[in-house]
Amino acid sequence: MRVLTRITSLACVLVLALAACTGNGDDVAVEDPELEGDAGAGAEDDLPDPEEAEGAATETDAETDAATEPETDVAQGDAGGETLQAVQDRGSVVCGVNDAVPGFGFTDEGGEFSGFDIEFCRVIAAAVLGDAEAVEFRPLTAEQRFTALQSGEIDVLVRNTTWTSSRDGGEGAQFATTTFYDGQGMMVRSDSEFEAIEDMQNTAICVLSGTTTELNLTSRFAAGGIEYEPVPFEDNETLQQAFEQERCDGWTSDKSQLAGVRSAFPEGPEALRILDETFSKEPLGPAVREGEADWFDAVNWAVIATIEAEEFEIDSTNVQDNLSSDNPDILRFLGQPGAEDDAVFDAGLGLDAEFAVNVIEQVGNYAEIYDRNVGPDTGLGLERGVNALWTEGGLMYAPPYR
Repeated sequence: MRVLTRITSLACVLVLALAACTGNGDDVAVEDPELEGDAGAGAEDDLPDPEEAEGAATETDAETDAATEPETDVAQGDAGGETLQAVQDRGSVVCGVNDAVPGFGFTDEGGEFSGFDIEFCRVIAAAVLGDAEAVEFRPLTAEQRFTALQSGEIDVLVRNTTWTSSRDGGEGAQFATTTFYDGQGMMVRSDSEFEAIEDMQNTAICVLSGTTTELNLTSRFAAGGIEYEPVPFEDNETLQQAFEQERCDGWTSDKSQLAGVRSAFPEGPEALRILDETFSKEPLGPAVREGEADWFDAVNWAVIATIEAEEFEIDSTNVQDNLSSDNPDILRFLGQPGAEDDAVFDAGLGLDAEFAVNVIEQVGNYAEIYDRNVGPDTGLGLERGVNALWTEGGLMYAPPYR
């Protein structure tokens, strides 16, 4: 019996070998799905029964697709530039913004979106589409913003959002170059007794829920052993109403946001004071969905272009004059021939060679954007400080465009 079994096994092996050599497997029932998949991929003649092949293909094709096909989920994106292509096909950028922070993101008396962050939405549109006005603004609360980004409701989030490790790792967001370096502070009424955070024992503090601000408040007061009552709100409008009604002793947020609120406070800016202490780091900038390399590069270098332009002393008034510059670095940056062997430089970003020209001409360089929205001559009156160029002691530094 054992001998018969061995003879039978040997015969099976010989039949399989013969089928492999002749390329004719019609009479051989191959039960290993991997062998079926290989045969189907390699030779049309080596197909099993059509009904069996259909079932096997369903399983093996799914396995093959899972292993070889790129992700196409909108919220994940892919290195092929899914969102970049979608934006270019659509002809507009959907930008998630704030609409209640003077100086950064708000709607003016005419119902138009204005502010520092709003202008960076336009910077992205100018770089990607050549038209700074090709933007659809989508107002979002702090609690809505990452859901909107992950779901694909927006293309990019430019909404006074702090770059943190957990947002990089847990929110599916990837942050581009920081546009504004900020820090958290505390605002109180001018006629109050509070001069420092330590004076705020047993107080009520207004804070936006779902923000790093809320977490920083907890950490700072716990570190100082200060008892307090947090009074959280989902949006700035209801928070401000509560503060005006004196339901809170203090209002904590990024100092830039507090300065914006103070500048437009109904009782006048002099009714409020911002305490000196800054108790957090808040790097603010655009965020895109994680995994979309081409779209991230486009957004990132659109922002960088505004900083690079200021470094080169190129602004909206002289950009055209610089198209014939003697400086090869400027020619390369502005997409003009003459930088290298009379060729136009292509960085492989999927952008027009003159994308920086479009950004500067239609929106401006970093200094222009800063000064007209939040600078010393505006209601916010913010000095450049750490947001100055690196050559002037600040943190703004553009990687080389080459």
